[in-house]
Amino acid sequence: MNDRTTQQYIETHRERFLEELKSLIRIPSISTAREHDKDTMQCAVRVQEFLVRAGLDKAELYPTDGHPIVYAEKLIDPAKPTVLVYGHYDVQPADPLDEWETPPFEPTIKKTKIHPDGAIFARGATDDKGQMFIHVKAVEAMIQTGNLPCNVKFMIEGEEEIGSPNLLPFIKEHKEMLKSDVILISDTSLLSKKHPSITVGLRGLTYLDVKVRSARADMHSGLFGGAVANPINVLCEMIASLKDERKHITIPGFYDDVEFPSERDRTLMRNAPFDAEEYMDSPGVFGLEGEEGYTTYERTGILPTLDVNGIWGGFTGEGSKTVIPAVANAKISMRLVSKQNHEQITELFSKHFKSIAPDSVKVEVHPHHGGNPYVTPTDTKAYRAAEAAIQQTFGETPVPMYEGGSIPIVAQFKEVLEVETILMGFGFDTDGLHSPNEHFGLWNFYKGIETVPAFFAAFAV
Repeated sequence: MNDRTTQQYIETHRERFLEELKSLIRIPSISTAREHDKDTMQCAVRVQEFLVRAGLDKAELYPTDGHPIVYAEKLIDPAKPTVLVYGHYDVQPADPLDEWETPPFEPTIKKTKIHPDGAIFARGATDDKGQMFIHVKAVEAMIQTGNLPCNVKFMIEGEEEIGSPNLLPFIKEHKEMLKSDVILISDTSLLSKKHPSITVGLRGLTYLDVKVRSARADMHSGLFGGAVANPINVLCEMIASLKDERKHITIPGFYDDVEFPSERDRTLMRNAPFDAEEYMDSPGVFGLEGEEGYTTYERTGILPTLDVNGIWGGFTGEGSKTVIPAVANAKISMRLVSKQNHEQITELFSKHFKSIAPDSVKVEVHPHHGGNPYVTPTDTKAYRAAEAAIQQTFGETPVPMYEGGSIPIVAQFKEVLEVETILMGFGFDTDGLHSPNEHFGLWNFYKGIETVPAFFAAFAV
């Protein structure tokens, strides 16, 4: 591979790459909202067009019961290894809109303390359009300069933000087409510019709706107050009991399948650079907390969590209305680690949550989507190739890190496709993923495009 000509191509087309990414970001491909179905389809078509322009021999849309999957490939030699790139073109809703400093689907370049070279502010900038597009442009650079050293396949879906409900059937049906030697994903984070990292662990996820009902209809708070259960009060008490004073989750059996990493990996995590002020600055939090006895990286990587994502009930309009509501609702998610199974944890939660309810209410638990944790082995050719690529472009050996986010399909890749995944992300935790003012550094974008060809070269040897 002539690394120089590939990098020259990247440098020559920098501005075009950025403008093309902006055009992709402008499409509000919100998979959670049916009113954006046409936008999501438009985004899939646009991804397909970019893959064709990049020089891949095959780029097709595969319909599903939801949003389509974009598949493309460039097979240069059956004797050479194959890299399967996975990403997603769907994004989270932009709400709350009044907290955005610029329109969420009009990408805007602004300089920040962390991104002095500028960052692109928009929904999907880093999760995952910007990071996915890194691979499209890197592969384009290799193909157009005649420097693609091995086979490459792309599988870009439009339902990751709703749990990838149609991806598992797709990979089962197209197992032969998706055959590869490694799966490469950029949907995770770097520690910092000076201290690169490779994500070696992803937390799993289970997500549920809970409902507490105390009556058929809302009640007058004067006539019934003090004599009947208020489901909002009950729900709050039940949720509060799910953790003790040490922030330890109290569900029986919850930690049974949690295994910690080796002492070596935990030492690397403890010694990894961490700037608490910088970490807190992006979301504007007032302080850090978590289970006692653990560092922030351990709390967000190797420990499971339980969080309330939303809670509502009763009267919430302007003015006052003195009612005791009949129903209270909440959305609860749990991030899982190690060998925890999302279906088992869902069952444990449901059983426990119903058991702690008083007789004065009825409780319902409705599971949504979920996925299991995943850990990448660090003794493989693929991991060594990623390590070598980052060493080459960053000038530093990457730290293996356990990340708090979830990509549920990764564990299923291992189960169905029987291949390991390399999680080589280029964003930062402070990029506002799923939040107002999400952004992606231009330095990160171009550094990713520079690094991916180095991975291909190292893996092809």
